[in-house]
Amino acid sequence: MGFIPIFLTLGGACLLFYLTVRNTFQRKIALEKELFFNLGEKLPELKGKSEELSSSEQILKQISGLELSPKTKKEVLELLREMKVNRSQYNKLIKKAPYNWVAKISGFRPI
Repeated sequence: MGFIPIFLTLGGACLLFYLTVRNTFQRKIALEKELFFNLGEKLPELKGKSEELSSSEQILKQISGLELSPKTKKEVLELLREMKVNRSQYNKLIKKAPYNWVAKISGFRPI
């Protein structure tokens, strides 16, 4: 018997870790897209500019010139805050030691 069960257990643990981390990365990217889509619904002026508006600072510059109601402005700022937190968590996770191996293997890049 010897080493075969040990190798199978170790391989299963590595596979489970890989799948879990990959799923986490995919959820963070999907959340980023969903938040940007929700932001586009709140502000139709930003709809076709996803390539131009990659950072929260650029989005803030775009909306600073717009006349918005206080309620809409509050909702937009809340969405921007969620986007910043999500990006920060994702980028920190990609830089950490075991997670960056999964990111390299799967082809994930910082947002």
